[in-house]
Amino acid sequence: MNAPLKNLSAVKLALMAQQVRAQSEPVLRADPVAIVGMACRLPGGADSPEAFWTLLQEGRDATCEVPADRWDADATHSTDPSAPGKSLTRRGGFLQERIDGFDAAYFGILPREAERMDPQQRLLLEVAVEAFDDAGQPQEHLRGSRTGVYIASYHNDYAQLQYNDLEAVDARTLTGILHSVLANRLSYVLDLRGPSLSIDTACSSSLVAVHLACQGLRHGETDLAIAGGVSLMLTPELMVSLSKVGFMAPDGRCKTFDELADGFGRGEGCAVVVLKRLSDAVADGDRVLAVVRGSAVNSDGHSTLLAAPNGLAQQAMVREALANAQLEPGRIGFVEAHGTGTALGDPIEVEALAATVGRPAPDAGPCYLGAAKANIGHLEAGAGAVGLIKTVLALRHEAIPPQPHFTRLSHHISLAGTRLAVPTALTPWPRGAVPRCAAVSSFGVGGTNAHVIVEEAPLLPAGAGTGAADGPQLLPLSARSPEALRALAARWRDFLHHTPAALSDLVFSAAERRTHHDLRLAVVGRSKQDIASRLDEYLRGEPSHALAEGVRLATALPRVAFVFSGQGPQWFAMGRELLDSEAVFREVLTRIDALLRPLSGWSLLDALRADEATSRLNETEFAQPALFALQVGLAALWKSWGVEPDGLVGHSIGEIAALHLAGVLDLPEAVRVVWHRGRIMQQATGLGRMASVGLDEAGANDLVRPFGERLSVAALN
Repeated sequence: MNAPLKNLSAVKLALMAQQVRAQSEPVLRADPVAIVGMACRLPGGADSPEAFWTLLQEGRDATCEVPADRWDADATHSTDPSAPGKSLTRRGGFLQERIDGFDAAYFGILPREAERMDPQQRLLLEVAVEAFDDAGQPQEHLRGSRTGVYIASYHNDYAQLQYNDLEAVDARTLTGILHSVLANRLSYVLDLRGPSLSIDTACSSSLVAVHLACQGLRHGETDLAIAGGVSLMLTPELMVSLSKVGFMAPDGRCKTFDELADGFGRGEGCAVVVLKRLSDAVADGDRVLAVVRGSAVNSDGHSTLLAAPNGLAQQAMVREALANAQLEPGRIGFVEAHGTGTALGDPIEVEALAATVGRPAPDAGPCYLGAAKANIGHLEAGAGAVGLIKTVLALRHEAIPPQPHFTRLSHHISLAGTRLAVPTALTPWPRGAVPRCAAVSSFGVGGTNAHVIVEEAPLLPAGAGTGAADGPQLLPLSARSPEALRALAARWRDFLHHTPAALSDLVFSAAERRTHHDLRLAVVGRSKQDIASRLDEYLRGEPSHALAEGVRLATALPRVAFVFSGQGPQWFAMGRELLDSEAVFREVLTRIDALLRPLSGWSLLDALRADEATSRLNETEFAQPALFALQVGLAALWKSWGVEPDGLVGHSIGEIAALHLAGVLDLPEAVRVVWHRGRIMQQATGLGRMASVGLDEAGANDLVRPFGERLSVAALN
């Protein structure tokens, strides 16, 4: 033990630790967390955040009748809430596609194991992979990483179905239905080594998951996290049970804040976000969608009833989240409320918001209220993550969606004297001098409350381009089956027709920020339309010189050699496109030009840019330095793309390029050798000048002798 601490009592040490913790905790809690990726499968065909935004801004109702492949709605429905074994509603927010489809082979799962997996596990795997793709996190980078998994769910529908037939229970049943395996299987499949938690706090579960993920990032437990929730309606039992408690709306719709609010309609789907410390996201060049400024979780404690909300607890939670975010209440411009549409819950929630973020303040504009439950139903364990994604989309699109099924404010709710408002149309919410902030609330039926505060993404400087926007670009695509590759090509073709993103950004993301599978397709083009047309040709089975299709080698990659040529292939316009479009190539030739000019009295760059009539590249004195520079620049460009040679070989002037890249000659030495060699060859006569076959052995030794024994050693190697 250090001498100064040796004589301190345990009490003094504890008091010192308490003081340090009190000083550091507020800073730690306010450490911003970036949302770098999102994915979802939601009712109404909202199988992506973009499709979800379209549904939201149109104010669509995505609920429908119970699908026939779930259960017999006629047999389980009654308008009498006291009828035994009956549900008050036959409607909800169901996914449009069948939920029994699953690409087991993609995840390396045997079909017989997949059959025993809860469809919630299957859906989560697929949506999680989409979220990591959206975040630009290739699976090969995730393997073995300290990536945390925080996933919410609380339905046992599939377990009920499995245990109804005890004779069918086998070795795969347990891992197929355990809640803990929901997160654990994702960690297992992708080899993620951070915390792996399945979370159940009822309807607040997925927002609690986001809170815990942010805490894990702030405390250094993980460096990347995925958080969210999944919920599927497979059997009618929970619908019946909720009807008996009085929670269900007969029409299966959430009429949030409205006078006609009479309960909620259930919804299903999956929603997840990928999180990273903002400092790390900026340093790594990640796209930041929004920033989590702060969050809080608490409990209702001993309220009126176990299932009844506690307004004072909600107020305390909002204030704690604001304090953690170090924000004033007036900064909040939108709240995605829990807003289930119950006659009791909505008024209590609005009252708590009115007492906190809804209070008028100088320079504070309106604070709008909304709830996506009115669009797609209450996703229960996934509801908080859905609300978070909606909020991020509103910030990014600079608009607040209209609130469906809102015609007249409930007489139990008063907005008088507050800055709270409910939008009835798509409402502009533009960026301003002060970053916009929003909040998301989610409450569990047992009393666990969660609140997350989100700020718009900072305007970060664009990264340096990798090439000219009008130059040829390569789009690499890959999949694990021929059918999947064709489907991916079709999606890219359609996407390229309407995306506003620059082609250079798209091909960079496809190359550097996507997982690369065994079946490969590469497409070359100069524009988005060009590449879309080439993909169309591929899908029609037409041959194209701009397409290449193949399979990744199962063995180790072949060794790579760089071969450098001698004089002869030079021509007046060589290297011009690369000089204009590739910064790495241009930088190397500029350095060589600066070294060559004092020796030669002429400019390499000017010589390369001369037109055909004035070009002197047919003269050895100009050709040999130009060929050397061109090949050294090309090698540097290949290396910048990750292509490193295992061996180097050169002929004539190419030998000097090979020696330089092997580390035998530094660049100034190599340029001096090239210049002297070219000058001597220019002065040669007869066959020596015509054929440019190089110096004889004695001449070469005289030329390179000043550089010592390194050349002969390199030649032997």
